[in-house]
Amino acid sequence: MLSITSSKTNSKSLIFKLDDLSSTERIIYWAIILTPVWWLLGIQPLFYPAVAIALLIKNFDIDKVIQGLLPGCVWAWLAMSVAMFWTAVLGLDEMGWPIQETLAAGVTFIKSYFFIFACLALPFWSRLRVNVITRAVVWLTIGYLITTCIQMLLLVVGIRNAVLTPLLARLIPGDKSSLLIVLASVQPFFGIPLPRTVLYTPDPPILGICAVLSFFICLGETNPRLRTWALIGSLCAMLVSFSRLAWICLPLGLLIIACLQSSLMRQVYLWLAALTFSICSFKGLNVGELLNKPLEVFNQARASSSADRSLVVSKTIEAWQEKPWLGWGVIRGTARLYENVHITLGSFSTYAAVLYLNGVVGFIVFLLALLLTLFFFYPEAVNGNAFCKRAFACLIILYVQINATPLSWMAVFLWFFFLWLGAVMQEVQENNL
Repeated sequence: MLSITSSKTNSKSLIFKLDDLSSTERIIYWAIILTPVWWLLGIQPLFYPAVAIALLIKNFDIDKVIQGLLPGCVWAWLAMSVAMFWTAVLGLDEMGWPIQETLAAGVTFIKSYFFIFACLALPFWSRLRVNVITRAVVWLTIGYLITTCIQMLLLVVGIRNAVLTPLLARLIPGDKSSLLIVLASVQPFFGIPLPRTVLYTPDPPILGICAVLSFFICLGETNPRLRTWALIGSLCAMLVSFSRLAWICLPLGLLIIACLQSSLMRQVYLWLAALTFSICSFKGLNVGELLNKPLEVFNQARASSSADRSLVVSKTIEAWQEKPWLGWGVIRGTARLYENVHITLGSFSTYAAVLYLNGVVGFIVFLLALLLTLFFFYPEAVNGNAFCKRAFACLIILYVQINATPLSWMAVFLWFFFLWLGAVMQEVQENNL
């Protein structure tokens, strides 16, 4: 019989058994654990939003809305989804409501910012405890380790660069890039051919951020043996993703948690700032020139990828300047990389994509959602709440990562993180009542 005991983090101790889960906890628990099944079936991008939104509708309670139990940051994500919907309607109206673009906009709405709102709000309307999600993520990361070993064995026997389309994915209309099963391949990193895989995601950077966020979630697991294997699985997934940002963000998150834990460490950033300016003065450089040195090394790891991303982002910003206030609503342009190779605008940086699609108005709402969510956890993190420290660090990591990958695309693969975040919010809110 599975049992989990939480550590004391300024909240009451919770002890539960698997047969003591609420119906919502049971559904979420198995939905996370069975991620490999949904991956093999090719239904992840539609299955997760369907589960979260259906549970939200089923458990919706207007009295809790009236009582104001939901934090302002959760409502801010709903406001962002409304801004997205509004600008998309304006954009589609200009285009004459073409069927393909309209369906694509509808699917994107369901699996992006409204989906994030549903995941954050669900724990406030139905019992969904932090430790239940943590244990589910632990098994998910152990699955990372097993699947990585299988793919590395396939690579050794010569099965590489294989792309499979699951049966159910073939029945889903539209772009299938996020539904494919992509096996490990060999790609250059600093000019060295190394094995790289995406596991249950469509893109290595998405696997990297999933691995980093799951690492911090699994730190809350109370079973030492499971926690160790989960952390190994997270690190393994981060390694084989060869995501440069993920490698940077893991130590960044650990540094943030250390700073929140120690009054001495909270002053480290002042010394770092003083050291930075001292080096600039000694070398005769400005801060930008100093930062460019490590960025050059960062970009050289995968030079072609960095150049492509930079080009697409610059073209996205150029297109935004044509409609700065409300944006284009839906994607209408591409950036030409090479002959017959084009990438849609807004494909990389979330910040550039929000400006391009939703304009300055949507960008302000988006920043409000980001900042309100971040600073919801700061007071409790400073006061010693371990969950809030990890949540605060994870949000900083996420905000760095979305500068390279659109949040509207990868939200469905981070759904376990947003559910965990909402559960931590609910516990903090309950303890403060």
